[in-house]
Amino acid sequence: MTGTEPAVRRIDTTRPHPARVYDWYLGGKDNYPVDEELARQIMAIDDGAPRAARANRWFMQRATRLLVRETGIRQFLDIGSGIPTEPNLHQIAQAAAPDSRVVYVDNDPIVLAHAAALLRGTPEGATDYVQADARDPERILEEAAQTLDLDRPVALSLIALLHFVADEDGAYDLVDTLVGALAPGSCLVLSAMTADFEPANVRRGIAAYTAGGVTLVARSQAEVARFFRGLDLLAPGVVSVADWRPELAEGESDLGPGPVSLYGAVGRKV
Repeated sequence: MTGTEPAVRRIDTTRPHPARVYDWYLGGKDNYPVDEELARQIMAIDDGAPRAARANRWFMQRATRLLVRETGIRQFLDIGSGIPTEPNLHQIAQAAAPDSRVVYVDNDPIVLAHAAALLRGTPEGATDYVQADARDPERILEEAAQTLDLDRPVALSLIALLHFVADEDGAYDLVDTLVGALAPGSCLVLSAMTADFEPANVRRGIAAYTAGGVTLVARSQAEVARFFRGLDLLAPGVVSVADWRPELAEGESDLGPGPVSLYGAVGRKV
């Protein structure tokens, strides 16, 4: 764990944070009025936002199950992990393979404040947390290497992260840097917002986030697929997270009608 300054002193409650808005959508309690205000503004535009948050969470869980069961991967690097919501990635992975090792990365101090919940894993495995910004991939890799063996396959999880990183801020470069440092057999698990299904609603949502001081980028299917260049995409490719490998679902409820404006995919490094 990094940093010595008490986390609560560094939490900015004057501006919304994506991790806390997401927590509110999922019914969590680790958010502030400014986060709830933005979340409600988004819901006034698109009342399907909580559905998308649940669908995205379930995509992460299905992808983790697949990687543990079918690829033999036992190491996970989850960047933009957000506030703990059970079951979290390490719980899914370690339930199937108790020796799984998981490193969570986030830049919101409130996540550090809840790191004790993240760090409860199996005695056979390892669970750790790094406070760092996704735009600093070299530091993330250096810190993660204290827990993970980067000479062996790692599942890199970038769930609902990259739509907060614009192209001009190096979104594609940071993915290339991270994937480039991983061993063959590693996998990239990624979900990202799109305007392909509901362009008007998504545009209004982006405007609300921008007004709140948060960068938000919607990408087409081709633009999301570009993150996987040089990787072998696992079936069914780049699809809505709600449609990705539904046979791996466990404990999911009916999302109801309507599209989910998030693409998800898994790619393998050969």
